[in-house]
Amino acid sequence: MASAGAPAGAGSLRVATLDGSYFPPSATTMLLELAVRELGRHRPVSREEISVAELGPGFTSALSREELAPAVLGRLRAFETADAVIAGSPVHQGSYSGLFKHFVDFVEPGAVAETPVLLVASGGSDRHLLMIDHQLRPLFAALQAFVVPAAVFASAGDFDGLVLVNNGLNRRMNRAVAGLLRLL
Repeated sequence: MASAGAPAGAGSLRVATLDGSYFPPSATTMLLELAVRELGRHRPVSREEISVAELGPGFTSALSREELAPAVLGRLRAFETADAVIAGSPVHQGSYSGLFKHFVDFVEPGAVAETPVLLVASGGSDRHLLMIDHQLRPLFAALQAFVVPAAVFASAGDFDGLVLVNNGLNRRMNRAVAGLLRLL
């Protein structure tokens, strides 16, 4: 478990980040980092990082929760019991990545009900922006999570490699994290 901001402890906000990138680190990974860093400026945070690309065959070959490798099941439980979730995916064919959805499919019904969730996504251009509202938001609404109204999307032009070059993205992230803090 990694931490951001103040040292982790009994009063730390338990945050699970779900990275749907197939090849991290990616722009989506950088958005998750930016969100955790901003949240850590306001509250002590202890973070459980979940990268679907790194979960391995004990995840990808599982068809039921019982078939998950113990380490993957531990990550899933950390996701289900987090105080808040920050979930992100790159846009793949107009939606979230398949492994991102595969992970979410294992979430127990009601496990993240009323959990505050901040959504982030990255895509090649601003044309992919609506994926958050048309794909991610309904997915977490079906899980009965409290989704922050402001989400953050970044396009390829917002980064030079993995270096953020658009300061407007920082302002959008600050606003989205402020919404997450209100839900907490």
